[in-house]
Amino acid sequence: MVGYPSAQLYEEVACIAFEFHWSLEEILVLEHGDRRRWVTEIGKLRQQLS
Repeated sequence: MVGYPSAQLYEEVACIAFEFHWSLEEILVLEHGDRRRWVTEIGKLRQQLS
């Protein structure tokens, strides 16, 4: 079984925590797909604001 890439997990956590001020625990309970979706949506918002 292959583990989840730690660099990607750190990226997801940092992005979501920075934007929403959620705790590490709140972010880590999200499913991988949900975290990726939040990161994608945050990226879209950043593009709209720039």
